[in-house]
Formats: sequence, C-alpha cells, structure tokens
Amino acid sequence: MEPLTTTYPLKYSVPKARVFVVFLSMVLCTAVLCILQLRFFKPKSKDFYSFEVKDSRGRIVSLEKYRGKATLVVNVASYCQNTDKNYIALQELHREFGPSHFTVLAFPCNQFGESEPGSSQEIEAFAKGNYGVTFPVFHKIKILGSEAEPAFKFLIDSSKKEPRWNFWKYLVSPEGKVVKFWRPEEPIESIKPEVASLIRQIIMKKREDL
Repeated sequence: MEPLTTTYPLKYSVPKARVFVVFLSMVLCTAVLCILQLRFFKPKSKDFYSFEVKDSRGRIVSLEKYRGKATLVVNVASYCQNTDKNYIALQELHREFGPSHFTVLAFPCNQFGESEPGSSQEIEAFAKGNYGVTFPVFHKIKILGSEAEPAFKFLIDSSKKEPRWNFWKYLVSPEGKVVKFWRPEEPIESIKPEVASLIRQIIMKKREDL
C-alpha cells in the first residue's frame, strides 16, 4: 500500500500578482504625493526681506520689518572720495521720501580701498555726527568672496551686478525684489524718479486695500 500523504492548503501564501499590485499602488501613491507637494507646498522663495542681519551693536535684526517699503541698500565707507557727496545725497533721499514708505539701509564694508577701517559703532557715530543720518547703519560686512553677507549676496545675484567700489546702490521693491542699481558716481537726480514711482505704487495699493 502506498503511504497516505496529507496536503494542507497554504492559507498564508499571497499570490505574486497581489504583491505586485500592492507594490505598484505604493509607488503611484508616493508619486502623487510628491507631485502635490511640489505644486502646493513649494518652499518659499528667498527675497531680500527674508534675511537677517546685524545692527551696529551686533544684535540680530530681521529685514522683514522693512517689507512693504521701498529700500535703497548701499555699501558705505567713511574714508572714500565718494563719502561726502553720497552720504549727503542719501540723507536727502531719506528725508524727502522716508520713513513711512522708504528708507535707506547702509552696510559698511572695508573691502574697497580699505576705506572703512573702524568698528561698526564707530562707523555709525561717524555717519550720524558728520552727516546727520537718520537711516539705519548696520554692522560692517563683507560683500565679496566666500564670507559675503547673504542678504547682500542676494542683491548681487539678483541684479547680476557686483559692486566694484563703495556706495553702489540697489533699489529694492516692497516685495523684496531688486528693481534697479546705481554706481557711486551717478547723481541723486537719477534715483529720485525711481523711488517716487515705487512709493506711488505703495500708496495706490494701500488705497485699493481699504
């Protein structure tokens, strides 16, 4: 007699087809989630006001406080052939258009002719004492090379224009985008119309939002 052999059904085995379907569903779900994330949850793009800098005393300052204003960002220096006329012009701009809708933001830098050798607080005292500036003078920074201040590097990358000397000026919109730039030798008269235009846009938008 042949020995009896008992076979039991493999209750816990899963057909290969079912495994493939489950795997395919997981892949599709992952792909859909990635697409949705890219479409609806894009990382917020950087703008000038999204950066943080230091004031003359080394305290962290968020540039977010200037969002909604037009700003003129300048790399300043105390001992340069352009110092007098530029500080006078910048204060004139700030007095005429600021501070509600416009401000000058000064960033001292010693990388051009070593014409800004003092400490940040000394630089601020120099600007206020000699030119009566009422706009912010921040901590001394570097704007060239690997140690460049990220906020200033954003201006350079956006405009594709790297300063070659002191007192380059970048006009930044209320949304934090670079609108225009000027070299140190360009007169204040060429800047005023651009600033005035941005301020008109700011005022009109505020009226529309009322």
